[in-house]
Amino acid sequence: MKYRTFGKTNWKVSEVGLGTWALGGSWGKVSKSDAFEVLHEAIDRGVNFFDTADVYGDGRSEKLIGQILEEREEKIYVASKFGRRLDPHVASGYTKDNLEKFLNRSLENLGVDTIDLMQLHCPPTDVYYNPKVFEALEDFVEEGKIQHYGVSVEKVEEGLKAIEYPNLTSVQIIFNIFRQRPKELFFKRCEEKDVAVITRVPLASRLLTGKMTPETEFPENDHRNFNREGEAFDVGETFAGVDFETGLKAVEELKKILPENMSCAQLALKWILMHEEVSCVIPGAKKVWQVKDNTAASELPDLEPELMKKIENIYEDYIKPQVHHKW
Repeated sequence: MKYRTFGKTNWKVSEVGLGTWALGGSWGKVSKSDAFEVLHEAIDRGVNFFDTADVYGDGRSEKLIGQILEEREEKIYVASKFGRRLDPHVASGYTKDNLEKFLNRSLENLGVDTIDLMQLHCPPTDVYYNPKVFEALEDFVEEGKIQHYGVSVEKVEEGLKAIEYPNLTSVQIIFNIFRQRPKELFFKRCEEKDVAVITRVPLASRLLTGKMTPETEFPENDHRNFNREGEAFDVGETFAGVDFETGLKAVEELKKILPENMSCAQLALKWILMHEEVSCVIPGAKKVWQVKDNTAASELPDLEPELMKKIENIYEDYIKPQVHHKW
């Protein structure tokens, strides 16, 4: 495993972390034993950055990580998120009182006194223009409840606004072969301000694993079934906002240029890691073999410029017209 500096902090984080949405919910059933095996395997393979949220399984993901923190001696950086428990989820709900209630619940779930990184969880755009929200985050740092704070955004424009706050540590954003817009301007601005970049949905809801077909079916409680049109939350979180059938066609083109001894998932992850502005990529996993496959991407050789160009061409031809202007 290779490690990268995490923005303004002195952290050295594994360039491949672990996203734990699937261990909480909305990805079909995951047993507690499978979840623990995934978490342990990740640590065994050098992962030291876990991303979670208070709404993943209504706290299940945080509680699982909390148990792992008790069992393992290794330093694990935990990044959680809050704000989505608001109902309705509106900008006016982002008050210090509400956020503090959510934060206290996450501290209890994780069994810690301080959370390494707490992120606003894809709030409404207006929140980024409200300094009082970020003043509240500053207060939580001063109180010792969190060490650093960041944001998880849906849109590049939201990220650009967020990094104007001088003490913001990180921005989490969707970035993958099917969502390439962040590399145009956003990454450069983050680098200038020494803001860490966490890239999520790296496999486009596993579409980029190359294992899906037009006949693939998903459980009723899997967002790839119930959120294809954005019925539950931003559609960009499901298949990175790409129409399923179009995505399958693009993946078939990627398979034609896949290097030997490399899985489709590893190609997708390595492509992200070719961008030095990325601090950490956080693929999810429900099984141990997925952890092994994902983490191995760190040690793969760099992708050749010719291959990078071919990937860009596939994006231009199949995907860009659908998604580039939206996020």
